[in-house]
Formats: sequence, C-alpha cells, structure tokens
Amino acid sequence: MISFRGILTVIKNSRWYSADMTVFSCLACFLYALGDQGCVINGIIAFVGILFAHMATNLYDDYSDYKVLFKNPRAVEFVPDVKCDYLRKNISSTKDLMFVIVMYCLIAMSAGAFLFYVAGKNVFWLALAGGIIVLSYPVFSRVGLSEIAVGLAFGPLLFEGMYFVMTGGFSWGVFLLGLAVVMFTVGVMYVHTLLDYESDNSSGKKTLALRFNNKDLAVKLFWVVYGFGYLFLLIFAIVEKKYFCLSAFFTLPFLVGLYRSVGKYSSPENYMRDESYLAVLKGSAKVMALFTFLISAGLFVHLLINYFLTEPIVI
Repeated sequence: MISFRGILTVIKNSRWYSADMTVFSCLACFLYALGDQGCVINGIIAFVGILFAHMATNLYDDYSDYKVLFKNPRAVEFVPDVKCDYLRKNISSTKDLMFVIVMYCLIAMSAGAFLFYVAGKNVFWLALAGGIIVLSYPVFSRVGLSEIAVGLAFGPLLFEGMYFVMTGGFSWGVFLLGLAVVMFTVGVMYVHTLLDYESDNSSGKKTLALRFNNKDLAVKLFWVVYGFGYLFLLIFAIVEKKYFCLSAFFTLPFLVGLYRSVGKYSSPENYMRDESYLAVLKGSAKVMALFTFLISAGLFVHLLINYFLTEPIVI
C-alpha cells in the first residue's frame, strides 16, 4: 500500500542538497543564453523539468541499490547506515518510492511537452535522449559507466538543450561551458563511488573507482576528474573572452579539503558508516555548487558590462 507518510519521507530523502548542482548549472547556462537574447520563460520552465529529472534520478538510484545491494547479506557490513535508511527501516515502501519517481518524471515530461510546443521538434529528441540516460542510470552504474551517463545527461546535453529552448540554436561556447561544469558534477558521482567502494565491491556492483582494482589509486584519480573541469573552464574563458568566470579557480582550496576528507573517510583505520558519509558527500555537492556559482557570477558581470557598453548614456 502507498502511504502519505511514506511518500513525504521519500520526497524528503530525494537528496535535495544535491539540487544546488542543478540550480547553479542551469543558472550558468541561463545567463550565457541571456547574453544571446534568450527567452527567460523557456529557461525557467526548462530548469523546472531538469530539476525534477535530477531528483527522479536520485530516487531511482536508491530503488536500484535497495533491490540489488541488499540481496547480498555481506553488503550490509559495508553500506553506510544512512544509505536507503527510509526503506531499510520500513518508513517508506518501494511502492511509495516508485510513486514519487513517477510524479517527478511526469513534472519533467510536462515541462518538456510545453517546450516542445513552443520550441519545436528538436526539443523532443533532446528530451528523449536525456530521459533514456536518466532512466538507464542504474544500468550504467552496474557496468561502471555511471560517470559517463551523468556526463552526457547533465553536461553538453543539458546545456545545449537549455540553450536551444531559449535561443532556438546551438553553440560551441555553451558546449565548452557544459564540459567544464559537468566535470565537477562527475566529481560528485566519483566521490560517491569512493565512499561506497567497500559496499559496491562486496555486492559485485561495477563502478569506475572499482575498475582500477586499487583504492589508493582510485582516490588519487580524484584530481584527474576535477582537473579536467578547470581545464575546460580555462579553454571556455579564453575562447569566449569571459575571463571573470575564472574566479571559479578560487574553489581549489575547498577541493583540497574535500580530497582530504575523502582520504580520511576511505582509510581502513577510519572507515565509518555514520553521518560522516553524508557530510563528505554533501561537501562534494557544495564544492560543485560553489564552482558553478562563481562561473555564473562571472557571466553576470559580463552581461552587465555588455549592457552598459551597448546602452546609450542619457544625461
């Protein structure tokens, strides 16, 4: 049976703290598109659809983990206490969970339908590709390609899609911007797999971190993932001449702190299954949000400069 309490609990556990990633990613794309006379209403509606698609992905990942991981009794030895706790404690049922997932998907699809009506058939193909990737995320995850799925759905596809519904065209500039932002989004997912290294390994789940067969090496490759984010941002700033966006490099000290937290959590002598798991995961989301916020702030400054340079001064 579906229960009202169970549904509310699922909504609460949609990992809304990760919404910062979607909010600021969309904001960066929104501001970039505004510079090309993009439509504000279409941008807002696209944001709503993307946000609920993101939350649906979070919950579908929980559903997949609950169904797959806990078939193996050994997994419980390593799974953090907070992971899927609302299902494990029977506060919510899998029916409650699927009900909320369907509701989130319907909201996202409604936003897509409106944008299809006002922006044309290309929206359908973009939304279809995004929807397939979102719903196939657990499958990608089980074969160690979850980061690729996220990179496709929340990187160039998201940015080009939002840019298209606002301007009616595509842009190499927004493609580069999407690559820069998505590497930090992928970084959040990679941190997640590092935190779940033991539980994923015991349950036979495949992740990018596990493919290296060496946890110490997997932790060090943290810098490769985030390094590409800084590299793509530098290329974007030079190509587009939007140098204020380089203020996002000020996130580097926070990234150093996150790396240390991941290393401390993951070390055998400090391995924990408590709230520190969520603290590290939330920290990765906050670093990504700050990175994208600073990019957005830079884009906003460029918008203001362009506005005052092009508008006549009335005395």
